[in-house]
Amino acid sequence: MEEVSAILTDTASLPRWWPSVYLEVQTLQPGKEDGTGKIVHLHTRGWLPHTLHWTLRVVESRHPRGFTLEAHGDFNGREIWRLVQEGSWVNAIYDWKIRADKSLLRTLSFAFKPVFAANHRWAMARGEESLKLELARRRAGCTTISEQIPYPPGPARFSVVVLACACVAMIGVVGGCSFLLLR
Repeated sequence: MEEVSAILTDTASLPRWWPSVYLEVQTLQPGKEDGTGKIVHLHTRGWLPHTLHWTLRVVESRHPRGFTLEAHGDFNGREIWRLVQEGSWVNAIYDWKIRADKSLLRTLSFAFKPVFAANHRWAMARGEESLKLELARRRAGCTTISEQIPYPPGPARFSVVVLACACVAMIGVVGGCSFLLLR
């Protein structure tokens, strides 16, 4: 559990080991020894064709069992990480209660909530995959073995076809809503 906690709380290393989501991380305030008060600016993305800028602040540390963050910016709300040791495994439970305040997300959320949820599930799956690779690298014991471990997946390349399908779906939803309102 200590090992997983150390990785998750080392925000500066997020772009290295979770590059599919964390494009840039900048520590604005280091915080106390337990991490509380730490403020970090994040530039993130998922598989959708937009990026997000937001700031997290560590408001509670339960080291090594987890921590609580407040998010401000394109996301506003609270994130709670809980780490639970189960035998040789650590379950990382992430409770994400946020409101999207980026105008594009706020405007489209009524129609695209399932798409945004799928984007979040994709990001968390990449995080799990990347965390396993980071743990393997740290446990490798020597550079030769560590270099054989694959790199974590990078940022998604958004397909024009997917964007076109999303636009058609949006037009269908908006058109359907307009039709219902005009009846």
